Amino acid sequence: STTHRASVSVPCACCSSLAVLHFSLSPSHTMSESDFYVRYYVGHQGKFGHEFLEFEFRSDGRLRYANNSNYKNDTMIRKEVYVNGAVLSELRRIIEDSEIVKEDDKQWAEPNRDGRQEFEVVLGNTHVSFATAKIGSLLDVQESKDPEGLRIFYYLVQDLKCLVFSLIGLHFRIKPI
Repeated sequence: STTHRASVSVPCACCSSLAVLHFSLSPSHTMSESDFYVRYYVGHQGKFGHEFLEFEFRSDGRLRYANNSNYKNDTMIRKEVYVNGAVLSELRRIIEDSEIVKEDDKQWAEPNRDGRQEFEVVLGNTHVSFATAKIGSLLDVQESKDPEGLRIFYYLVQDLKCLVFSLIGLHFRIKPI
């Protein structure tokens, strides 16, 4: 079992206090090959308050999505949907093919006042968590101390965001013919 930063403090979605990740493995929990969990968070505290995007997938198929932007008094968007096994299998394949679990965030930029990104995944007996600063562009990746590892992270996050936006869009905005 591999563990990087198993517990990370994150800004609470409803206030600016810090909270511990809401997913943890207790010492009595033994991971199995079927365990699967994915969580991504990106956010910052700015002039419009705490703005963030977060999603998580659980092994039972539950996808939770939250997007909080206070720009022009926008309201928080929260969606929850269940996806089937084929979607979870594809998600797992994307993550496994990226080989992100072989990476280490020690040389990545630390989260800062401009924001943070967090990625947590449980794939069977492997549990990894990453935390880094927000990435503005590929130039940030190329200029980092670990450009190869951060590139893998960057493209995986882009793929997962596309998948989540598609799933949420398909489920909640389907217009009948």
